[in-house]
Amino acid sequence: MAMKVLIGISCLLEGGTEIQTLSLGKALLKGGYDVKVVCYFEHTPQMVKRYEDCGIDVFCLSPDGIRPSGIRRMALTLWRGLKRIVRELRPDAVHIQYMTPGALAAIIFKALGVEKVIATSHTSADIYSDGGRKAIRFLSRYLLTGFQCISLAAEESYYGTSNYFSGKLLRHFTIYNALPEHITIREREETERKNVLTIGVVSRLEEIKGMDLVIPAFKKVLRKYQDIRLVIAGDGSLRKRMESEAEESGIKEKVLFLGRIAQEKLNEVYDSIDILLVPSRSEGFGLTALEGMARGCVPVVANTGGLPEVTGDCGVSHCVDNADSISAALEKLLDNRVELGELSHRATERARIFSIENYNRSIIELYQSLLKTNGRDN
Repeated sequence: MAMKVLIGISCLLEGGTEIQTLSLGKALLKGGYDVKVVCYFEHTPQMVKRYEDCGIDVFCLSPDGIRPSGIRRMALTLWRGLKRIVRELRPDAVHIQYMTPGALAAIIFKALGVEKVIATSHTSADIYSDGGRKAIRFLSRYLLTGFQCISLAAEESYYGTSNYFSGKLLRHFTIYNALPEHITIREREETERKNVLTIGVVSRLEEIKGMDLVIPAFKKVLRKYQDIRLVIAGDGSLRKRMESEAEESGIKEKVLFLGRIAQEKLNEVYDSIDILLVPSRSEGFGLTALEGMARGCVPVVANTGGLPEVTGDCGVSHCVDNADSISAALEKLLDNRVELGELSHRATERARIFSIENYNRSIIELYQSLLKTNGRDN
């Protein structure tokens, strides 16, 4: 009988974590495992359907998708709902996606008698307080069978050390995220031949993503280079502010706001971008950078979390929370259009490292290791 794996996740909305969780479910299905998903709170019919279309049953604890207010009500809702699901499905292992309230879910699953609990964190530890990081280390030592991070830098931010998963189950380890299946790898033509170069952003328009730095940085670069434009794909709380900044700065005609983009249209958007800005203040992996690299975009990324690790030698990094440093990084590329073309080629090649095939292999090896051992190596 196939091993039963229950994936626990707080929400199933239109985010990168949900897409990576779907990749996890698909990998386990390919490995012959019986996979179910339990969503604790918010969800959209579209995302639930994407999972179900792949053959993964989804159980939503909150039919209306509303998250209870207050820790007591949230804990009670989780306890009742997860107790029912565990009794019904009797999973051999639970794989938690560590999103708030990840720690609470881990505690409940262990209290319900689930022996093997893996957790995946999709962020770096810099979003947590010292107390929060200590709590995660406690959980991974005493409650979890293993704690997966999505980059070596993210793992080091939690534990001070890192171990790329190599077939042996450790207390904590790294398995890189995969390039989503809706993004295909494509070599592009030489960028120096273009009359106008496009600097682009594909992101939630929020401060955590560094979006407040984009217009000031672009405005400064525009003083030196007129053959550039800025394309902004995405939506969020900063959109109106960014639109106002572009208009008040007199550069409105150089900036195009595309709004939220459907995933099936992302290849086309990345293809229109020559230099992709990822100025996040915190980023566990850097999925947007990887997606752009697969389509030949040259990444300019904040020197934080997993971003430099993902981009390697195919892009340029800048100081976190510094618009002037972003401008300098852009100018470095714009000063040498031949190098820009070479970096584009290297970006496409580097993206192959993060293929779905490599990811599937690692996940299947992880669960084979989980099956063979009752414990783990320290």
